[in-house]
Amino acid sequence: MIKNQWYAILDSKEVKINKAKRILRMNEKLVIWRDSKNKLHCIFDRCCHRGASLGLGCVKGDQLECPFHGLVYNGEGQVTLIPANGKASQVEKRFKVNSYLVKEAYGLIWIWYSDSKEHVPEIPFFEDLKEGFAYHTFKEIWNVHYTRAIENQLDVVHLPFVHATTIGKGNKTIVNGPVVKWEGDLMHFYVDNVQDNGENKAKKTSDMIDYENLFQLQYQVPNIWQNLISKDLKVFAAFAPIDETHTMIYLRFYQKFMTVPFIGKGISVIGSQLNKKILHQDRRVVVTQLPKKSQLKMEEQLIPGDLPIIEFRKKREKLKKENN
Repeated sequence: MIKNQWYAILDSKEVKINKAKRILRMNEKLVIWRDSKNKLHCIFDRCCHRGASLGLGCVKGDQLECPFHGLVYNGEGQVTLIPANGKASQVEKRFKVNSYLVKEAYGLIWIWYSDSKEHVPEIPFFEDLKEGFAYHTFKEIWNVHYTRAIENQLDVVHLPFVHATTIGKGNKTIVNGPVVKWEGDLMHFYVDNVQDNGENKAKKTSDMIDYENLFQLQYQVPNIWQNLISKDLKVFAAFAPIDETHTMIYLRFYQKFMTVPFIGKGISVIGSQLNKKILHQDRRVVVTQLPKKSQLKMEEQLIPGDLPIIEFRKKREKLKKENN
């Protein structure tokens, strides 16, 4: 994982007030909870005393009590009480576990994956999704590193083969371009797939004219993606890293063409079922890819149509060198 980044790691509804939740994210066992003021806290899920899971404990007075011997932790991971020593005893600073900064935004919980909590930037999100949409979320775990899951959504070559009965109908096997443009850490990529009549060849990226009018998708570093189907219809995904071989995918269907709340929510639920079907078509193939984690230099013979994937790997390599 790339450090000094905001990662979407949970749906907001998964963390309740005054109830600890154990999770595995970023290859680390963590416990996250909301206090009585709805503020989120995240610390490592291993008591510094005897190694028990803190996530099995109770949230009391906005702090977390270890289920084994009752040590109490604040949101910074510092022990504030050791019951066996007495309430009047001072707790030494060495009784502490690591913590992460976590925030809630856009119906998701984000973790600032960094050793520092200073000079923290704003949470990155797609501007056009920040308000006005109804959505429904579907989630599932894939047995792949999060890089493979993201690359699947950057892959414009696989559509007529993996999704022949859904979004890949039409047998449009030739991939013109594609065109990739970066805006900071936001990738815009433009797709123009056409049928092969036996005479036409794929256009080079440099030959793509008026590409801004083509179908567009976006990827935001480090782990969110969206499909801009129309002004009022989008598909969003967050790829939460669990460990080196597992990823939790949060897939959302966003719509705002139906403004009646009850009906709009129903449409989002129906759209989410189509998302699920398409995602499972992807999963069938992606989980077989080896190795389970991608990198810039590996034993794959890429083609021009893989440009978004190539750009993703280059950007990731650059950020790893700068931040890790």
